[in-house]
Amino acid sequence: MRNSPPTELGRELVRFFEECLPAQRGLSPHTVRSYRDALLLLLQFTSSDAKRPIERLDIGDLSAERVVKFLSFLETGRKNSIATRNARLGAIHVFARFLAAHRPERLGLLQRVISLPFKRGARDAPIEYLERAEIEALLKSIDRSRPHGRRDYALFALMFNTGARVQEVLNLRRRDVRLDAPCQVRLHGKGNKVRLCPIWPAVARLLRNLMAETRSPAGTDPADTLLFTNARGGPLTRYGVRYLLRKYVVAAAPLMPTLRDKRLHPHSVRHSTAVALLKSGVDFATISQWLGHASLTTTMRYARADIDLKRQALSQVFPDALAPPRGGRLLINGADLVGWLRRM
Repeated sequence: MRNSPPTELGRELVRFFEECLPAQRGLSPHTVRSYRDALLLLLQFTSSDAKRPIERLDIGDLSAERVVKFLSFLETGRKNSIATRNARLGAIHVFARFLAAHRPERLGLLQRVISLPFKRGARDAPIEYLERAEIEALLKSIDRSRPHGRRDYALFALMFNTGARVQEVLNLRRRDVRLDAPCQVRLHGKGNKVRLCPIWPAVARLLRNLMAETRSPAGTDPADTLLFTNARGGPLTRYGVRYLLRKYVVAAAPLMPTLRDKRLHPHSVRHSTAVALLKSGVDFATISQWLGHASLTTTMRYARADIDLKRQALSQVFPDALAPPRGGRLLINGADLVGWLRRM
């Protein structure tokens, strides 16, 4: 059976992912993967809707009407939030603009796709994070008598310590870790930005023991060996970390019932570090640098996340607001009206 030649859409997809995103726009591999996921979902939906295999689809199949149907499918079929729906549409917009620049004969069709608006009404999901007692319960639930348990303990201890994104931790190699004073790790973040993050001596000891226990593959430089690997010696994935987190949350829930009501994911560990730093009195600028945020606006949302911080702020502004009301009958004659309102 003779292979069919690549379609116009196929050729442009290759250029988009091999030239435009990494070389021309300088996007990180993680961001490129998010574009890939969005367009892969679109292609799979288009293939099903057009009743043709993906390799036979062409640019004309990506009409505005079909993209609208795809966006509706994301919300109804996949139960995605409006924010996720808008993020997928943003990736489609970028790809449509790329096609318009290289295929001007398709400009009319692509302009209709580019003009599709983002949906209003997206709400910021509440930030889920772990309190100090919950973190301790989760770490205690890890069986450190086994090699994988010691790896998992070191992994989550390092994530809580640094507040790093899960992929930043999984990309760490031995050469990125300094175990002598001052102990620190070198993290490669978004946009290929590099930052140094201090680690506690206890975490440094965990990493030292982990490296002593893990062998480097034969014929490779030990300094290039990944810090965290799976049971087969391959890279540990984000999905693997998600599985491990859920596993230990379930194990810790009997000791800490509040864990049952939380929808936790690996990024929740990063949120936990941010809130803990904020509660300790660390300023927003330092937290922003610590976490590798692009702007202070991203860091400021943690001020709205923690109820203890809200209580603290309220008690500073209205010291008697949280005090129990005084007994007896209140005569509202205007003299104590302000005090009465504060105690409501």
